[in-house]
Amino acid sequence: MLVPRAAPGSMPTTVYPLAYDEYGTGLPVVLLHGFPHDHTLWKPQLGAFVDACRCIAPDLRGFGNSLVEPPYSMDQYADDVVALLDKLGVDRALISGLSMGGYVAFAIWRRHRERVRALVFADTRAGADTDEMRAARRAQIDLVRSRGAAVLAAQLVPGQLGARTRERHPDIVEVVRDMIARAPVDGIVGALEAMMARPDSTPTLATIDVPTLVLVGEEDRLTPLAESQKIHAGIAGSLLETIAGAGHLSNLERPAAFNHVLSEFVGRLRYA
Repeated sequence: MLVPRAAPGSMPTTVYPLAYDEYGTGLPVVLLHGFPHDHTLWKPQLGAFVDACRCIAPDLRGFGNSLVEPPYSMDQYADDVVALLDKLGVDRALISGLSMGGYVAFAIWRRHRERVRALVFADTRAGADTDEMRAARRAQIDLVRSRGAAVLAAQLVPGQLGARTRERHPDIVEVVRDMIARAPVDGIVGALEAMMARPDSTPTLATIDVPTLVLVGEEDRLTPLAESQKIHAGIAGSLLETIAGAGHLSNLERPAAFNHVLSEFVGRLRYA
């Protein structure tokens, strides 16, 4: 039996090049954070699923306590995660990615689909960046290089959290601001460049033949409902759920609702 390594949010274990937190027993579930976050984004899930899942939440390359060193690309992030699964003796896992983590999940499916038991795409999109999005990312690179991660945090937080969260939960606002502010500048720049260069995953949708759940916050302005609907329409048999009162970080903003939907999905997998 797997013994929980530590309480969620404690100092993660490091297996070169990734640091990670691991908690619980059962179905392996990999939780991939968004940009520019770290594994603590998933703290509400690590504790909630301890009796049902072996939750593995890595810091992607360049973030948290993981290696801050190039190359940075969606393919490299994907290969890093699969190398971690190899080290942990995990053959197949449910891969859950939020925002940028969703882009990594697409890359894992393209490169290592034999390792994927199921997929969860939360608050993400299949399409590549538009010219406008690339221009915004270049401006963010200039900003973080010249003024640091804390200034970027102030710019990003309003768009990452829904209006309800910003109004009613200043504690969550502070958690997200601090998470972004402590991200390494080189990791932020590497991730921005990786997102600009990522391929269009729309053609990938039709190839996905494992159980898939698509989740989106009702108030998500960065990857709104229409983007999740495209993913849902492109993956045969997928499920689509909207999290009321949540923005882009739906798992953190409305954890009880997010966990309820995810637990039902996991339950079907466990008894399939």
